[in-house]
Amino acid sequence: MSIWEWYVRRGRIDRRTWWLQYALPVAALSVLALLADLALGNTDLQRMVETGVPDYGPFVQAVGLLTLPASISGAVTRLHDRGLPAWVVLIVFVPLLGQLALLGLTGFVRGDARPNRYGPPPGIPPTATGEPLYVPPTWN
Repeated sequence: MSIWEWYVRRGRIDRRTWWLQYALPVAALSVLALLADLALGNTDLQRMVETGVPDYGPFVQAVGLLTLPASISGAVTRLHDRGLPAWVVLIVFVPLLGQLALLGLTGFVRGDARPNRYGPPPGIPPTATGEPLYVPPTWN
């Protein structure tokens, strides 16, 4: 898989792929960036805990910005595996509960076992009939 395929994913992915290619690597990069900021004095954890205001250093901010497109792409393709549209990812803006709901949908709930409008299940090649899996609304 190329870096471009990691950033802009298409179709559907299963839970295992999401955890191993998106959630865990991004979490590991974030922890390493936080450790780098702490070592260089760019972040003060005690002040953040006392005030409750996140004040991350440049390494954490850079990792967050650079991995944001890939995180969104991974979440969307995981939602497509459940047959849900990409708009569902906006649930993350509901404070606390939205983030937990998106984590549950992407990381813990099994995908559709049959083909849906976003393609066949991961690991099954697409049909060779040339017919779309669904008829887009503009074709009527």
